[in-house]
Amino acid sequence: MKRFCRIGIASIALALVIAPSAGAVKNLDELLEQTRTARERERQQNADRERQFQAHRDQQAALLAEAEQQRKAQEAYSQQLSAQYDANDKEINDLDQLLRDRAGNLGELFGVTRQVAGDTATVLAQSLISAQFQDREEFLRTLAGAKELPSSVELERLWFEMQREMTESGRVAKLPMKIVEPDGAAHEAEVVRVGPFIAMSDGNFVSYLPTQKALQVLSRQPPSEFTNAAEELQEAESGYVRAPVDPARGVLLNLYVERPNLWERIQKGEFVGYVILLVGFVGAVAALYQFFYLLRVRMAVKRQLENIDQAAPDNPLGRVLLAFKGDTNRIEEEAEVAELRISEAVLREVPRLERFQPFLRLAVAAGPLLGLIGTVIGMIITFQSITESGSSDPKLMATGIGQAMIATVLGLSIAVPLLFVNAGLAGMSRQIIQILDEQSTGLLADSVERKKRRA
Repeated sequence: MKRFCRIGIASIALALVIAPSAGAVKNLDELLEQTRTARERERQQNADRERQFQAHRDQQAALLAEAEQQRKAQEAYSQQLSAQYDANDKEINDLDQLLRDRAGNLGELFGVTRQVAGDTATVLAQSLISAQFQDREEFLRTLAGAKELPSSVELERLWFEMQREMTESGRVAKLPMKIVEPDGAAHEAEVVRVGPFIAMSDGNFVSYLPTQKALQVLSRQPPSEFTNAAEELQEAESGYVRAPVDPARGVLLNLYVERPNLWERIQKGEFVGYVILLVGFVGAVAALYQFFYLLRVRMAVKRQLENIDQAAPDNPLGRVLLAFKGDTNRIEEEAEVAELRISEAVLREVPRLERFQPFLRLAVAAGPLLGLIGTVIGMIITFQSITESGSSDPKLMATGIGQAMIATVLGLSIAVPLLFVNAGLAGMSRQIIQILDEQSTGLLADSVERKKRRA
């Protein structure tokens, strides 16, 4: 009884669970029928899935068989290509051997031709003549990098280009060409070319720019004597004309125009150089002033010597004479007093006659010392540049070395002239002082003689 009750309760629970998804079930028979139908439907679905799986399996097998067939075909084609490659490689080797056998000495000729073409292209790339014949460099470069034997036409043109370069090297040509100004502006102008050595336009020297296939006016021109010669050459129509020629094909000209002028050299001395120049300028002005003063005094003393009896106060000798005998009341009876009075008058004139000479001697001594200071500063800059760069490149040391050398040169350049000037001024002043001493001594001797006569 209890078992029956449990079965009934389970059936009721099953009916209560399934009923919501299957619809309303009136009794157990309908529930059984629905369960059988669901099982049949599930079996049918499984059968459909199985058929689909078998169909896909057959299709995959067919694709696999097709892929296997293609792989075999590609392997066969690969073997065919490999055999063909081996045959072609063998044929190439045979042909190369045949080519080498038939070329013989032409291989050596080909190597020489490429070398000559490359060397010639390098030389012509920097030649002024290339500005007139611009296509030859490209031909020579192509011939130098060729992988095949040159033809007879190419060999003839190589010979022709070399022959044309030699011919144009001995010719002075005047022709219109493209000129590039230093600011980048380009225009057509008449150019006079002296072989591959030098070229000029409108009195200015030009250089060749391989990158632009044109001539460029030098940013800095050589001195006027060279530019004047260039103008004369451009204006000449026949005959012989003096003209500058650069045997290094423009290298020496570029180095020459890069030389710094006087002011640029002075600027390299920087502060020390300016101080040296200031000392030299002051010394020169003082020496010039004193020179004209001594010249005027010497002329006045010379006039006084010609008229010794009439003393004039406009010259040292006249003032010395006036100090001794200008006033009769001041004439002393004792020779010693007269001698002291004359010496006083002479000493009074000496400072003006030797004026500025101590400063000039100081400038002569200070010039080399200031130059030495500039040299030490320049060497410090040089060593500092070496330390910072870690190399001894001359271009990096050029600033310091230039400052050191220029300071030394400036110091000596003011010391040596001022030394001679000071010596000359000292000689002129000594001559005048000697005249004063001679005349004053003679005047004293006359006074003593007159005194003896009176006695």
